[in-house]
Amino acid sequence: MPKVKITITKSKCRCGYFKEGREFIVDDLCPPLCHELWNNIYPSVYGLQNGATLDYGDVRAKMFDAKCPDEGRVCIHGEVLE
Repeated sequence: MPKVKITITKSKCRCGYFKEGREFIVDDLCPPLCHELWNNIYPSVYGLQNGATLDYGDVRAKMFDAKCPDEGRVCIHGEVLE
C-alpha cells in the first residue's frame, strides 16, 4: 500500500498544534491530526492508498489539497510517496 505524505501549507489553528511546513506520513494508521480534519481528508487519503488518481485542477493526479472544516484555518497538501 502506498504511503501518503500530508504537508501543512497554511495554519491558523486555534489549538496551535499545526505549524506550517509540518509533515505527516500516513501508512496504515491515522496520523496525529484532529478528528475534524482527518474526517475531511480520509476519503482522499484512502483513495490514494488504493491507486486512485484525483481531480487536481484541470488534471488527474495522485495528490490533493484540502482545508480544515473550521473555516479553513488549516490547509493541507496530500500526495503519494512513490
